[in-house]
Amino acid sequence: MGRRRKHGRDIDGILLLDKPRHLTSNEALQRVKRLYQANKAGHTGSLDPLATGLLPVCLGGATKFSTYLLDADKRYRVRIRLGITTTTADAEGEVLVTRPVEGIDEARLRAVMGHFLGPIEQLPPMYSAVKHQGERLYKLARQGIEVERQPRTVTIHRLELIDLALPELELDVHCSKGTYVRTLAEDLGAELGCGGHVIGLRRTGVGPYVEPERRFVTLDEVEELIAAHEDPLPVLDSLLLPLESALEHWPAVRLTADAAFYLRQGQAVLVPQAPTAGLVRLYDPSRHFLGVGCILDDGKVQPKRLL
Repeated sequence: MGRRRKHGRDIDGILLLDKPRHLTSNEALQRVKRLYQANKAGHTGSLDPLATGLLPVCLGGATKFSTYLLDADKRYRVRIRLGITTTTADAEGEVLVTRPVEGIDEARLRAVMGHFLGPIEQLPPMYSAVKHQGERLYKLARQGIEVERQPRTVTIHRLELIDLALPELELDVHCSKGTYVRTLAEDLGAELGCGGHVIGLRRTGVGPYVEPERRFVTLDEVEELIAAHEDPLPVLDSLLLPLESALEHWPAVRLTADAAFYLRQGQAVLVPQAPTAGLVRLYDPSRHFLGVGCILDDGKVQPKRLL
């Protein structure tokens, strides 16, 4: 059989896409892939259609390292409406229960928020992409089917009150991967005794990429650049971050030419003054990024994921 023909061009990098509301993460990904004429693309963790904000899109070789962004901490700005519980825990669901919002002030709210800091147990919502016997939960939920789910441990690193104007409030959330902010809002409302749901959600950070230190790019901006330039691809490519930027918080290890050669063959190599443990970024003598390695117990650097 012949080799499959590529559709698109080879382009490596990460686009910090500002996903618009009412667009699924996959729809946003496919639009970026088409606009960039890329032959390979992937995103690093779905955002609800209701949500806006950061969806890092990995193009080409960057897809090899997308898992490290999937595993990274996330940051969100969420607006919650207290007093109303919905089927989806957000504004797109049907109203289940309406309760009065009484006796809630800033002191009580902050006290309840404190209960959600650190490791907590969350039950994945039925309207989520978690699979049950090979089927996405949200597909079952749309059929009116509810199945038993197992709680998951997630970590809320920081929960900051930004605004309180009852019956609404706004929070800044820094959390581990796998955290459902809709569930957090629902559980917070339940503990306050009135219920609640998300009416606005924006992801402001994934791993090292945090707003406003990093500027996110909208689909409209990309399309405007294409319309404004006869040859837009070099301009579009200038918006991409190098793929190793996703790992910039890891130590960098520069290899000799010999060490780089043997490492590319899959062998562990000894590097003087390398870190004593953990994951590292690997570079050749010319400072070209080679990939990711891990430090073994004997101090050698073992290749883990290479370009």
